[in-house]
Amino acid sequence: MKPPPFDYIRPNTLAEGLELIGKYGADARILAGGQSLIAMLNMRVAAPKLLIDINGLTDEAYIRDDGDAIAIGCATRQAVLERWPTLAQRLPLIAKALPYVGHAQTRSRGTVCGSIAHADPSSELPLCLALLDGQVVLRNRRRSRTVPARDFFSGVLQTTRLDDEMITEIRLPVPPGNTGAAFNEMAIRHGDFAIIAVGALVDTTHVRVAIGGGDDFPVVKRLPLSGEAALQEALNDLAWSLDCQDDLHATATYRRHLIRVLGQRTIEEAIACRS
Repeated sequence: MKPPPFDYIRPNTLAEGLELIGKYGADARILAGGQSLIAMLNMRVAAPKLLIDINGLTDEAYIRDDGDAIAIGCATRQAVLERWPTLAQRLPLIAKALPYVGHAQTRSRGTVCGSIAHADPSSELPLCLALLDGQVVLRNRRRSRTVPARDFFSGVLQTTRLDDEMITEIRLPVPPGNTGAAFNEMAIRHGDFAIIAVGALVDTTHVRVAIGGGDDFPVVKRLPLSGEAALQEALNDLAWSLDCQDDLHATATYRRHLIRVLGQRTIEEAIACRS
């Protein structure tokens, strides 16, 4: 299929882009990497009247280390973040998750903020943002607001972004030095959307675990580190608390099984990273 007709504008500045999204609102879509949007246009899942292409906004393609957090601009490619020299040191969870994000070819075009905006419940970067308790910076023509990840994702491909706003930046907190991080997922083929994805951050007493693919958006839980039996019970309770669904790729039963198995494996790997 081919996309329906639309107008196309490539703004020269972020201010121009914000002016356009403010004028057209829900009738406009932001084109960054286009790895999800172009497919949606071709399948006519999305039918905007205007595409606002931000690929020319080179000033927004940044990675900034603010000490306690890493700020990533809206035009930053996933591959650029993957090659950032201090990524493994500053954001080990992201370093371990990025190789699972699509393929090298798609990461060379896809943007970090674009993946967050798309809000696929099986996507790796929204899961990481939620697990790290990151923030999303939203701007329109008049103001800027910062939304915690826990308040940003609202459903399948849905967020609390308003029609006249765009994501201009995300902020990922840098975990303390004694934190272990790990990430795993199960997919039909490498690069496919995850059937279940699991991320874990472990400190001296607790583990924060995030599950992708088991509900309408990434779910984060804090679990105690009080022995293997207690951990298995907590993971089982977590698996049954999610609204897992049957589809072409897996049953709800298999998804819950993956949450238990991948959850334990990921937590064990995160614990090992601390030692």
